[in-house]
Amino acid sequence: MQALPFALLAIVFYLGAASWQGLVLFRRVPQRPLLVRGVGLLALACHALAIAANLQEGGGLELGISASAVLASAVMVGLLLLVSTIKPVLNVAVGIFPLAAVALLLASGLPNPARDANLSPGIALHVLSSALAFSLFAIAAIQAVLLAIQNQALRHHHTRGVVQALPPLFTMERVLFELIWAGMLLLTLAIVSGFVFLDNLFAQHLAHKTILSLVAWIIFSTLLAGHHWLGWRGLRAVRWTLGGCLVLVLAYFGSKFALEIVFNRS
Repeated sequence: MQALPFALLAIVFYLGAASWQGLVLFRRVPQRPLLVRGVGLLALACHALAIAANLQEGGGLELGISASAVLASAVMVGLLLLVSTIKPVLNVAVGIFPLAAVALLLASGLPNPARDANLSPGIALHVLSSALAFSLFAIAAIQAVLLAIQNQALRHHHTRGVVQALPPLFTMERVLFELIWAGMLLLTLAIVSGFVFLDNLFAQHLAHKTILSLVAWIIFSTLLAGHHWLGWRGLRAVRWTLGGCLVLVLAYFGSKFALEIVFNRS
């Protein structure tokens, strides 16, 4: 079973669903949440088959930057589709679906030097909680961008276009902080499980990830405390959210990119 045909199908479905939702935001087409979720689910199924085909061909779990991005984007999409059934976050698909498509597209051109077919239950818990935390914060980042657009438009008394297609500002902010709270719980679990099940989180090859993950945890904790005690919201909340997410991106992918792409090391 070859991965490429499934990857190409997933890319087409992702871009199609994202394009429709983008047109919804600009009020060019009507809301069709079932259509977007359905096409997104088809894309995710093809995405999963591409991952399965790659595992079958390679004989193990690849932990290089491209494979990690493909796996992480699949988790993001699955989580978004699930959360969108209970929270008004489907508009985030305009950012998450193209990211998944780009991850699949770039995977064919980047090396995958690292493999690990055997993960202990403790390490598996650490990896899973890390992936879910990163995915929730990625969804929160796109939500924050949409919130910033909505906030700016309302400040300038622009009440048409994208603003009309988004939920009320209060709802957008509430959902953002709910995503951050859920992400924080999973990030905390990831950090704690890392300290418990990994031999040395401050070893040379893990120190940067550990330190940056802790920095991100402090950023999001500060944001949640500021929101609760000082009423932080609006653009301040957006800036702190995007800052924390940027630190997490550096934690999860920064060193992999440096080692595998810049220095060409496994």
